[in-house]
Amino acid sequence: MQRIKHDLRLSETVSPFGVGAVVDIRGESLIAPDTSWWDKRYAPEIHCERLVERLGASTLREAPTHSGRAGKETAGLTYWRFPTWRFCERCSRLSQRTSKDRGKWTNNCECGGMLIPMRYVAVCEKGSHLQDIPWFMWAHRGHDAGVTESVRLCRAYKELRFVRSAKHGEGLKSLRVECGGCKRSRPMSDLVAKEAFGRDGIRCKGFQPWQEPLLTNVCEHPLIAVQRGATGNYIAERISALDIPEEKPQSVALADAIRAHGDFSRVVADNGGPKTEIIAGWIADELGVTVEEVLSLALAEGEQRNDVLADLKDGEWAAFLKKLAKPGRDRSQGDFIVDAWSTAEEPTVPDALSARLTTVGKVRRVREVRALKGFRRYSADADMIHADLSTEGRRKPTLPAIEMYGEGIFLQFGEKFLADWENLVAVRARAGILVDRRSKTAWAQRLDVPEARFVALHTLAHLLIRRLAYASGYSSASLQERIYAHTDRTDRMAGVLIYTAAGDAQGTLGGLVRLGAPEKLVPLLLAALDDADVCSNDPVCIESDRQGASSLNLSACHGCTLVSETSCESANRLLDRQLVLGGRDVPGLMEGVLEEIRGRSTLSNGRWDD
Repeated sequence: MQRIKHDLRLSETVSPFGVGAVVDIRGESLIAPDTSWWDKRYAPEIHCERLVERLGASTLREAPTHSGRAGKETAGLTYWRFPTWRFCERCSRLSQRTSKDRGKWTNNCECGGMLIPMRYVAVCEKGSHLQDIPWFMWAHRGHDAGVTESVRLCRAYKELRFVRSAKHGEGLKSLRVECGGCKRSRPMSDLVAKEAFGRDGIRCKGFQPWQEPLLTNVCEHPLIAVQRGATGNYIAERISALDIPEEKPQSVALADAIRAHGDFSRVVADNGGPKTEIIAGWIADELGVTVEEVLSLALAEGEQRNDVLADLKDGEWAAFLKKLAKPGRDRSQGDFIVDAWSTAEEPTVPDALSARLTTVGKVRRVREVRALKGFRRYSADADMIHADLSTEGRRKPTLPAIEMYGEGIFLQFGEKFLADWENLVAVRARAGILVDRRSKTAWAQRLDVPEARFVALHTLAHLLIRRLAYASGYSSASLQERIYAHTDRTDRMAGVLIYTAAGDAQGTLGGLVRLGAPEKLVPLLLAALDDADVCSNDPVCIESDRQGASSLNLSACHGCTLVSETSCESANRLLDRQLVLGGRDVPGLMEGVLEEIRGRSTLSNGRWDD
């Protein structure tokens, strides 16, 4: 096996060049095998209990790293060449790697020309499998009059040519695969026709390129020809967690206090009997809760209790609330340091804004751990392929992971104001459009429920990312969002974290967190709202309610709201400017903020001046 020396950023080994991804390196096309091929001696383990609890029993490992130039014995990752079919840039002959020359791989043709990987590969429509197109078989198949007996019996395996011919038309029709033996010529346009492989008898082999083909790997799903570099060929399934001191949400702590009460077992044992409400009343009086809360907990006691928080964001939200409850500079040590300030105590904050935005946290240091669970191919509702395909029967799979240190800005919004706003009929109807579309799209079930508060805060995060990119020194692709906006839990959340993190450094340079100060953040937030007030695509954009993939955006486009998909938790979906700024019939969450400022200020160079 030939060693190719090429460096990747550490974060790229999780995404976009993680397990299952096709990578172009130095004129060659490679694919990353699963973690069973990793040399665990050189892959350090990463510890994050919160993330492992969410993923289940697993081991998180970081790819091998090195400093300086890579030597002969430097630890690295194994990559397989894929596709194995190539064509010569000089003589156009097609060739395929065989078992005889694996140990003596050459990227040059016999004529001396460079071998170029074939552009098209075959991907399984539902099974997420990937394989080479059997070019010789495909070239001699078809249903036209040219498929004669001599064509079907041709064995000229080394006489295929990949040619370009303008006399046959343009586009894929001008690209053809020809056989020098039987003179059969077939255009590439036949490759992308509907059910092309099925008609030619080419089936999915049911495995990944680095796996050994087995007769038991039967896949009934059809194959589709795609370009090997298409983004849909690799849809990474990632999950990340902030490494923070785990805090219990208020509802969980209250439930634990009820369960710990000495008389709670009597409520459970009575099971709705005559003494149940009396005893529950004693507990409610002592703990300051309602009788209904005690009774509902007693009824659910027989069911399986979830001691591990179901959602990572529950614990993160509780931890942020604890930090924001103590305004001022955070004197603590560790990997979670937050300085907090209240908008109500800052005279420079407009009244309309402070009624909505209550507290801001300057996250001076935070540790994030990202892990790759697996990937899908072709469509988001295809089967997921796990990052560890080992057949050794290990109980704990190994998942690629990376730890990153960074900084950010956390915004907490007023629950009462949000609750009153999202209960408005027009607001609920607007958000209901996205809720209905999400319910009708199978793959969209993995996205957050687009209730009004989530869509509004999500859109506001995008607007602020676009503005922060001008002032922070980071590109918008370097900034990440984390949205805390749910009403379907006992502890409602209403907050946004915008942060940046680096995986190959011990932190960042403070360019983002310094913008969390009142005198900088308020002008930036107002400027972000002002940017979104008018879009270059208006009035089409603001009046639209069908934009983006599967129409999962309303009034949101590249001219006003969208950011890099790697920065967004929902891949630029579930966005709407009207729920932020208001529309013809919809009151926006931040409606009235700009009007108050414009009554006494002007915008100059991105800052609001009296």
